[in-house]
Amino acid sequence: MSWASIEASAYWAVFSAALLGVALWEMYCPWRSVSTQLGRRWRNHALLVTTSTVITALIFRASLVAVAAGAANNKFGLLNRSWIPLAAKWILALVLLDLLSYGLHYASHSVRLLWKVHQVHHSDPDYDLSTGVRNHPLETLLVQAVTAGTIVILAAPPAAILAAQLVGMLFGFFTHANAKLPPWIEKGVRMIFVTPEMHRVHHSDELRDQNANLGEIFPWWDHLFGTYVETPLAGLERMRVGLKGLQSPASAGFLFLLTLPFRRDATEQVTMPEPLSARVAGD
Repeated sequence: MSWASIEASAYWAVFSAALLGVALWEMYCPWRSVSTQLGRRWRNHALLVTTSTVITALIFRASLVAVAAGAANNKFGLLNRSWIPLAAKWILALVLLDLLSYGLHYASHSVRLLWKVHQVHHSDPDYDLSTGVRNHPLETLLVQAVTAGTIVILAAPPAAILAAQLVGMLFGFFTHANAKLPPWIEKGVRMIFVTPEMHRVHHSDELRDQNANLGEIFPWWDHLFGTYVETPLAGLERMRVGLKGLQSPASAGFLFLLTLPFRRDATEQVTMPEPLSARVAGD
């Protein structure tokens, strides 16, 4: 079986299981009620992720796992060393790719051009698992390109890259879940993994909160680089989600999401978060 077939089968199996599992969790243990725009939001978010997937496939032609398979014999690859145990290669691939995700996320909140694109994700006035796929195609293309280049440099085993991609997708749903963990579980899990409550702070409409909790899988980077915040300014129960100035139902429209980075009238309503370095220096 080719890597393409293995990847496709694994992707849809994990995607379906994660979607169903998190949706049921949201249903039985919700954090708060979502708006009446739920069906419309899900439809437009599905259109957005489908558009991103199609455009990415047409431009790159090769998946990240295929890139890893092509780079497997790269003698200059950082992880392509016979003395590195296979388990260590897997762990390092997952950790380093998560660090890359943190760096890209950091840049998206620090560089104005990147923020204009990334605000599509933050403009959701609600918060549930579908928010995890609310990303502009341009952001998806950028992440794909940078990640592919990093994979070539690492030359990690293709199976390790596939595992990292699947874990990343799983956490994309998990951390955006409109659900809550029991406090005693939340406290323990947050020490190792990013939790919905931790990431939810990042989706507050307060600029300070948006500059915090940038990790995707592991919370270590936020602690290491000074971007960790325990709770939002308004408190978890009173915080508002989204971007100030983009709280109307129109913010969920498919065409609105596609054109948001280029809309002068929309972007002028939103103040770009200050660079994280400035915030940390001022603390």
